[in-house]
Amino acid sequence: MMFLATVSRGQQIASDTISKEQILYNKARQLADSTQYKPALKELKKALKIRTNYWEAYNLMGECQIRLKDFKAANKELEKADKLAPMNYETMKWKGITFYLTNKFSDAKKALDTAVYFAAEEKIDDVELLYYRSLLMFKGKNYKASLETCEAILDFKPDHFETYLLLAEIRFARREYNYVIKELNEAIRLNENKKHDNQLYKLLAKSKFENQDYKGAIADWGRYLQDFPKEEEALISRAVAKINSNDNTGAIVDLDEAIKINGSNPVSYCYRGVAKGGNRQYVEALKDLDHSIKLKFNYPAAYVNRAAIKFASKDKRGACADLEKADGLGDEMAIKLMERYCKSDVR
Repeated sequence: MMFLATVSRGQQIASDTISKEQILYNKARQLADSTQYKPALKELKKALKIRTNYWEAYNLMGECQIRLKDFKAANKELEKADKLAPMNYETMKWKGITFYLTNKFSDAKKALDTAVYFAAEEKIDDVELLYYRSLLMFKGKNYKASLETCEAILDFKPDHFETYLLLAEIRFARREYNYVIKELNEAIRLNENKKHDNQLYKLLAKSKFENQDYKGAIADWGRYLQDFPKEEEALISRAVAKINSNDNTGAIVDLDEAIKINGSNPVSYCYRGVAKGGNRQYVEALKDLDHSIKLKFNYPAAYVNRAAIKFASKDKRGACADLEKADGLGDEMAIKLMERYCKSDVR
């Protein structure tokens, strides 16, 4: 924890009232706050040579190692701090964060809950502590508690960008797509003069798609793909949005690219078949759907879509056979289509 000396007007504190190790620590704290973690570690090592039981320095070393993603080293330093000053909130916080980032969620919960308890005793509002606790709740699918914690963070710090992103994730899990869009737009507004983590456009695109705003989804997938042009999922998802916007040719372009990246994904061939069918390229559409089923014989959507192409090609018997197969695989739409179009063919 950082301690700052205050000086009233007209007073001056002599330099010899602050120890050398404290000066080194303060310099390290400033470097860490400026994201210069390796130089900060050098200053802390100097401080610890002077004072080996300087637990705050071990704490800060752990924090810097976490920022550098050296979690093994972080845990080592935090254990030293914990032995010197057991159960202090700051050490428990960083231990909890280390556990969370290394997928030790049970340990993370114990440490973060302890840190929250001691922070409350000391009347400390620590946004980062609450944020990681909310992340842990979200990971455990305790969406209500995670949402309430996010709201508490924003009451204290209404411009906390990461919390808006987490809120959007929670809302998406709860299928509250209008709220997802609202939270993400607020995150974008808060950082309008900064470079965004374009992962947020992925969630924005998915939410707009669920709200049947297909053109909006296409635009957001396009922005995301500027940074991740070779991501197969994004190309397929934009293609599906284009199909729903009747841009079948554009969808085929995206799916061609997805197939270049991964030629063994049945989903790409299935949707490219749908797009080609939308362009009345029935022969080519059937080739893609046949290949999709060859890659995954128990893929109900491919059978349903192949049935649609066969109906369009006047192959009612073949279409109804595909619907029967899809029904056997548990597709809910297949039985409805069979009842409507295949009454004389249903056995």
